[in-house]
Amino acid sequence: MNIFDKLRKRQESLQRQSAPQGGDAPVAGFGTPAGIGSMGGAKDVEKTLRTHTGQVPNEFVTPVEVTEDQRRIVAMAVSVLLNYPGEDIFDRLSAVEDQVDDLPLAIATDFINFAEWARSIGPRGLEEHYVETFDQRRRCALYLSYFAVGDTRQRGMAILSFRQQLESLGFEISDEELPDHLCVVLEALAMSEGETHERAVELVASYREGIEVLRAALARERSPYVSLIVALCKALPEVDSDTAQKYVDLIRTGPPAEMVGIADLPFPTTQPDLV
Repeated sequence: MNIFDKLRKRQESLQRQSAPQGGDAPVAGFGTPAGIGSMGGAKDVEKTLRTHTGQVPNEFVTPVEVTEDQRRIVAMAVSVLLNYPGEDIFDRLSAVEDQVDDLPLAIATDFINFAEWARSIGPRGLEEHYVETFDQRRRCALYLSYFAVGDTRQRGMAILSFRQQLESLGFEISDEELPDHLCVVLEALAMSEGETHERAVELVASYREGIEVLRAALARERSPYVSLIVALCKALPEVDSDTAQKYVDLIRTGPPAEMVGIADLPFPTTQPDLV
């Protein structure tokens, strides 16, 4: 039984959101559309003002040649392991380990290293590390729209755009799930095939600078979760010059604090007339 058979049903904890405690200052309304859990006032905007989100890496991850099926396996494996490590984490690890022989060695090694670490610290240790890493550090955000628009009023429109783009790929999500969560986007990539898969790759690539910020932040924190993001990057197209510049700009200035109007939206949409 492969990873798709075992894990096709999304874990209910995908959109688990716990209130940050300590660590980086919490983002106003983080993980929710604008206007939900945030009044959008001056204090909220002030909380999102940042000048640095991580360190600029010396180089980007070198892509590894993969087939469509291999990329789908990588996307699903990263999706299920990057999710909150609940009671079924060892089952998820086993499902991924069953598939590593089908992957290029350079990518399989990343998953093996992560699995060995995860098993060594156990479920409780994993949960504590996960909360400390992803719930308490904004630069380790798993919500891709945050890197594009920050916690501004455009967040709601960005989330709507994600939902529309995923639906255009034939991927449906429940109202309880936020479509900009990296695990959701990667599951959509994993479940797509043929021409739809190519469009899904383009969708993920359009948010590559945010993924690179996440990778750099995890590396800086020396979190073993960086192995999962590295594996993902190896299965994606090479970073082009425009994306590299966006990444450098994002590293230097952080996500936007607030913007006026909707002209020049900093994220792709399925409705060009919006811009």
